[in-house]
Amino acid sequence: MSLNHPVQLQIDRPHALEADAVLDQLGARGKGLSNAEAARRLAEVGPNRLPQPPKDGLLKRFFKHFHDILIYILIAAAGITALLGHWIDTGVILGVVVINAIIGFIQEGKAEEALEGIRKMLSVHAHARRDDQWSEVEADGLVPGDIVRLRSGDRVPADLRLIEATNLRIEESALTGESVPADKNTAPVAADAGVGDRFGMAYSGTLVAAGRGIGVVTATGPNTELGRINRMIAEVQTLQTPLTRQMAQFSKVLSVVIVALALLMLVIGVSLHDFPLAEVFLAAIGFAVAAIPEGLPAILTITLALGVQRMAQRNAITRKLTAVETLGSVTVICSDKTGTLTKNEMTARHVVTRGGFYDVSGTGYRPEGEITLEGRAASIDSHGHLHAVIEVVAVANDTHVAEEDGQWRVTGEPTEGALRTLSHKAGFDADTHERHASIPFESANKFMATLNTTPAGQRRILLKGAPDRLLERCHHELGASGELEPLDRSFWEAQIDALSAEGLRVLAAAARDIPDSKLALEIEDLEEDMVFLGLIGIIDPPRPEAITAIKSCHEAGIRVKMITGDHAGTARAIGIEMGLGTADSLKVITGAEIEAASDEALKAIAHDCDIFARTSPEHKLRLVKALQARGEVVAMTGDGVNDAPALKRADVGVAMGIKGTEATKEAAEIVLADDNFSTIERAVEEGRTIYDNLRKAILFILPTNGAQGLVMLAAVVLGLTLPLTPVQILWVNMVVAVTLALALAFEPAEPGVMQRPPRKPGAPIMGRVMLWRVAIVSILIGGATIAMFEVELMLDMELGVARTMAVNTLVIAQAFYLFNSRFLVASSLRAELLFTNRAALIAVGVLVLLQLGFVYLPFMNTWFGTAPLELRHWLVPLGIGLVVFLLIEAEKAWVRRLNAQG
Repeated sequence: MSLNHPVQLQIDRPHALEADAVLDQLGARGKGLSNAEAARRLAEVGPNRLPQPPKDGLLKRFFKHFHDILIYILIAAAGITALLGHWIDTGVILGVVVINAIIGFIQEGKAEEALEGIRKMLSVHAHARRDDQWSEVEADGLVPGDIVRLRSGDRVPADLRLIEATNLRIEESALTGESVPADKNTAPVAADAGVGDRFGMAYSGTLVAAGRGIGVVTATGPNTELGRINRMIAEVQTLQTPLTRQMAQFSKVLSVVIVALALLMLVIGVSLHDFPLAEVFLAAIGFAVAAIPEGLPAILTITLALGVQRMAQRNAITRKLTAVETLGSVTVICSDKTGTLTKNEMTARHVVTRGGFYDVSGTGYRPEGEITLEGRAASIDSHGHLHAVIEVVAVANDTHVAEEDGQWRVTGEPTEGALRTLSHKAGFDADTHERHASIPFESANKFMATLNTTPAGQRRILLKGAPDRLLERCHHELGASGELEPLDRSFWEAQIDALSAEGLRVLAAAARDIPDSKLALEIEDLEEDMVFLGLIGIIDPPRPEAITAIKSCHEAGIRVKMITGDHAGTARAIGIEMGLGTADSLKVITGAEIEAASDEALKAIAHDCDIFARTSPEHKLRLVKALQARGEVVAMTGDGVNDAPALKRADVGVAMGIKGTEATKEAAEIVLADDNFSTIERAVEEGRTIYDNLRKAILFILPTNGAQGLVMLAAVVLGLTLPLTPVQILWVNMVVAVTLALALAFEPAEPGVMQRPPRKPGAPIMGRVMLWRVAIVSILIGGATIAMFEVELMLDMELGVARTMAVNTLVIAQAFYLFNSRFLVASSLRAELLFTNRAALIAVGVLVLLQLGFVYLPFMNTWFGTAPLELRHWLVPLGIGLVVFLLIEAEKAWVRRLNAQG
C-alpha cells in the first residue's frame, strides 16, 4: 500500500459494514501500518486522547461567587456603614460576603472535573501491529487503521471494528447499562442498531471480560463513543436550583422595595417636615441598613452546610451546597437500573427440575440464603434432581467468588459467578470432582462442557449453556421418579418462557455418564444422547432496600422512573418487582420510540411512562429535559459513563460511590457512599427539612428587619425623633442573625415530612401566609417599639435610656418570636417541644449575655450610644415580647382553622 494512497480516516457507522470493507476504507493491512504511516496519520487526526477543555482561572472561579443580588445588597450595606464611619460593622458585613464566597468556591464541583473523570477510563497502553510485528505502544499514539489485539483483562484503547473474535466478551455496562458482558463477533449489524447491539464493535474505555480478539481502529480520541459522551457533558447546560431561582427573585423584589421606600423617606422628610437634607439622608441610610437582611445569606449558607454534614452521616456526600435543598423539592427521580436499583450482581433466583420448582433466597455474590421447595428448605442430599443440576453448574465452572474488603467479588463471568454462589448456598464442594478435559464457552456454541470423575469414581460429562442448544442435544430427561424418561420438550419450553417473562436469564444443565476409559472431550461427544436435568433462572436482582425506598417516595408524592440500557423484558420484570407498577398497567418505552418521538410528544411520554429500556445517553438526556420542560424538578441517579450527561443536566445528579465511574461522580452533585437507592429517600427527607428550616429562618429574620425599617420609616413620616441610630440597628441585625436565626438551622424534621407532596416547583418561597405573618409581626414589634419610645420620652426619660429600651424591645420581642418560628403552622404551646431543639435555648442564653454587655459595659455604651437600665426598664420589653408570642400563636391557630376548612 502506498503511503500516498488516499484513505478514509473517519468511517460512518462501521458496525454496519463488513470487516473487509472497513479495512479497505481505512487503507489498513493485516500486517498493520508502518511506523511512518502511523506517524503521518497521527499528525492528521491528533493523539488518541480526549481534549482538555478551557478552564476558568482561580480568581474568576472565586469572584463568580460574588455575582448574586443578595451579595450586591450586602456590599451596598457595607458601603453605607463605611460612609457612616462604622468600620467594625463594615468589616463584619464584608467578612460574611467573603466567607460565603469561600464556601461556594470549596464546595461546588466543576463540570470540567467530570470530563477529567472520563479521561481516567482511557487505556494507557495497547498491543498494536506495526511493521508486521506485534508491539506494545502508547495508547494515545493509536490512529485509525491500526490493528489492535485484545485479551482478557485489557481495557479497549480505541473504538475498534472487530476482524477476529474468539470467545470474546466485553463488559460495556458503563456505556450501555447492561448487566452482563456482551458477546462479540465479526458480523455486521443494522445501521440503526444501538451501542449495546453492535456486536462487531469494541468501544474505547470498556473492559474485555473473556476471550480474545483483533480489531482495526475506526475512531480515536474525541471521535470515539466515549468522546461523543464527553462532548455531550461539555455541552449540557445546567439549570439553577429552585432555591437560587426563588432567592434571586425574592432579593430583586426586596431590593426594589427598600430603595423605593428610602427615596420616599427622603421626599417626605424634606417636603413635609422641612428636615435638613443631611439629617434625612442619614435617616434614609439608617432605614436601608435596617431593612437589608445582612445575615440572610450567611444563615442560608450555614443552614445548607449543616445539612451537608447531616447528609454525610447518612452516606450521601454532597459536592454542591444548594443540591441538598434541591433534593427536598424533587418531584421525579429518574434512576438507572443496573447497579442503582439492582445490585449489578447476577443472582440465581429459581431452579426448575422434574422434581419441583425451587426458589433461591439471597442476593448478589454473598453466599447467604437458602434453597426452598414449596416454602420448605431443600437440601441436595435429599433432593436428587437439585443435586444433579447443582453438580453441573458448580463443576463446569471456571469462576471464583471471594470476599475482599467486606465485599463479595467475582473473578470471571458474572453469570458463572451467580452459579458458583448458588453452589455455595447448596453446600456443594466442586473441588471433589477431578477434571480431565473441557470445552470452553464460545459465542457460536453458547455452552460449556467438562469431563470429570465424581467422588464416587464415575466418569461424567457435564454440560451447561443456552436452553435451546442443550435441548437439541438431549433425547432424555431426569424424570420425577429419578429415572430416565423421554424428553418432554414442550414442558421445558413452557418453563423457559415463564422464566423469561420474569426477566430472568435462563440457563440449562445436562449430563451423561461415560466409560472410565474416556480421557478427552470433543464437540462430537455432546451430539450423543445427553440427559436434560433442569433450568436455572438468573437475574440482576433488585436491592430490597430500594423497593422500600420507592414505596416511601410514592408516599411522598415523588414519582420514580427507571431509565436503563437493558432489554425491555428485563426492565419490565424488575419494574414490577420494584413496585413501579403492576403487570397490567406497566408500560415500557424503548429507545427506538424515544428516538422517533418529537420533543412535544416526548413530554407526554416522559410524564406518563415509568420505565424506559434500551436507552442511549442521548435518550436519557432528552427524557430529563422533557420532564424539566413540564416543570418537574428532576433527580437523576446512575453509575455509568452513559449516565453522566443526564446527571449533569438534572436538577440534582446522584452518583453511586462504590460502583460508579469517576466521570459519573464528578458530574453529580451528590455521591452515595453506600450505592444504596434508599439513601436518596433519606436525602430527600433531609432536603425537605432543610427547606423548612430555611423558610423558618426567612420568616424569622424578615420581621426583624421589617420592624426596624418600620420604626425608622414611621419616625420620618410622622416627624418624630429617631428611636434607633444606624449603629444600634446594625447591632440588632448582628446579634439576632448570629444567635437566634442560626438556632433554626438545627430544627429537626417536622412530623409527616415524607407524607406530604413535594412543593410545587413554581411556588414562591414566601407564600401568602408567610407574607401575612411578616407584616403582622413587623407591625406588632415595630409599633410597640415606637409606642414605648414615645411614651418614655413623654415621661421625661433621657434619650439614651429610651433608645436602649427600644433596642431591648426589638431584641426581646424577637427572642419570643423565635419560639413561634420553630413551627410554621403547628402550635408552639406544647411543653414536650420545648427541648427538641436545645440550640434555641442556648441561642437565647447567648443573646441575654450579649444584651447585658450592650446595656452595662462602658465601652459598649460609648460605641453604641446606650445607657445602663434599671430593673423596671426590663419589664416593659419582656411584657411586649410575651404579648407578641401569644398573639402570633393565636394567628397560627386561626390559619390552621382556615386550612381545615379548605
